[in-house]
Amino acid sequence: MKHAGTPTLTQIEPLLARLRRIDGLVERKPGTFYLRSKAFLHFHEDPAGVFADVKLDGQEFQRIALAETDAARFAKMVAEAVTRMSPQRQTARRAPGARADGAGRAD
Repeated sequence: MKHAGTPTLTQIEPLLARLRRIDGLVERKPGTFYLRSKAFLHFHEDPAGVFADVKLDGQEFQRIALAETDAARFAKMVAEAVTRMSPQRQTARRAPGARADGAGRAD
């Protein structure tokens, strides 16, 4: 299955426009999105249709047939995954054993 070419990307442009509005995603080349420094989402074309490979769990690419998924629903799934993996959520985590109230700090 080959990566989506220009005609396919033009066909899914409304979806790409939605994805470009998601904070944290960076489109490094047309149709290829990164989250921070990691590949996160790209598209393939095949006689069976257009497919998205996306790391909804942040680890492994999952292939999703776009013909079976509404563009708005797909964009929402991506936005929710990005939110779960956002740097703000990760930096808010405390070190093991740290107290939520900051007690015991030496500053």
